Amino acid sequence: MIPALMPNYARANLAFEKGEGARLWASDGRRFLDFGAGIATSSLGHAHPHLVQTIAEQAAKVIHTSNLYRVPQAERLAERHVANSFADSVFFCNSGAEANEGMVKAVRKYHAENGQPERFRTICFEGAFHGRTLAMISATGNAKYLAGFGPPVEGFDHVPFGNMNAVRDAIGKETAAIMIEPVQGEGGVRPADLRFLRELRAVCDEFGLLLALDEVQTGMGRSGKLWAHQWAGIEPDVMSSAKGIGGGFPLGAVFATEKVAKHLKPGTHGTTYGGGPLACAAGNAVLDVVLAPGFLDQVDRVARHLWRGLLGLAAKHPQVIAGVQGAGLLLGLKLQDGVTNSAMQDAAVQQGLLTVAAGMNVLRLAPPLIITEGEADEAVDLLDRTIRGMQAVKVAAK
Repeated sequence: MIPALMPNYARANLAFEKGEGARLWASDGRRFLDFGAGIATSSLGHAHPHLVQTIAEQAAKVIHTSNLYRVPQAERLAERHVANSFADSVFFCNSGAEANEGMVKAVRKYHAENGQPERFRTICFEGAFHGRTLAMISATGNAKYLAGFGPPVEGFDHVPFGNMNAVRDAIGKETAAIMIEPVQGEGGVRPADLRFLRELRAVCDEFGLLLALDEVQTGMGRSGKLWAHQWAGIEPDVMSSAKGIGGGFPLGAVFATEKVAKHLKPGTHGTTYGGGPLACAAGNAVLDVVLAPGFLDQVDRVARHLWRGLLGLAAKHPQVIAGVQGAGLLLGLKLQDGVTNSAMQDAAVQQGLLTVAAGMNVLRLAPPLIITEGEADEAVDLLDRTIRGMQAVKVAAK
């Protein structure tokens, strides 16, 4: 008999009843160091006092009113994001997939309003992940995600990640934009070369395309800067954000320059829940912390410390770890053939460490942004124990 909760997830047999900082406690009493953060979402960790207080205070006042009326919390959050990004205007929604849908709609609307409705195609990259809606699995292009859902949504062309010649070859009369994650998360924690990002900006300018950045996973400080594209010294025309922007409360956003945003007039796009009082109160609380003096410097410092620790771990266990990749606090251990990321993820749970599997046999580490160097060292130690435990089991099996 099918369970009441639809079985579309392969859930681990773990249920958590409380958290604090980078720690989670399971219902059976076990304590875990959380280096998954709800898939790079719980940016301030668990039970952050300021976030908890803000959500509780707002929930006691008003939770939802709809976008039929002004939402002061959304207006304030948008103004703060505009002041700290390339964007001139922000649209709030509920998730990363919705943000990416809105971003693609904004791209198409921009060209249609500028007399080129035939320009609706977006160049995407192999290994990408842009969400689970029908359009976004088509933008992702992964055959596994597309299987069984009919023909892909038209308008997405895929080229190899990091290949500028392939990008140029794919540009045609119908091309409207280039969409890319600065670091591919689900696709294996693969960072785009900063030079490649600069070249994409240049080719968009050359051909009149829009540069659309998917910063759902990389944004809100995860790279050590507020937005990962800032490392390349470029600005997109439109950008999606979600995950860490709400600190664990569902919130997504489309950031855009005025030339793009001005075409999303009443009736062109909308959402019932998006940008509501409670979600935007949470978003403002996250910004309070992330924009505080020294916070991003601390993220960058701890991330570099963790990187060095993981390099040492890879040098110690070359038969298991092929390399370390990623950026900031979105890092991955590329595993050797014969060692699966799912097996290592499960083994890490036994040691009290939560991680997330990613594509290309990579074990992803995306801890809360508030971790300390000591917690980074603890994670490396737990991974060392995980590997040694796996090796011991392998020897015993022989």
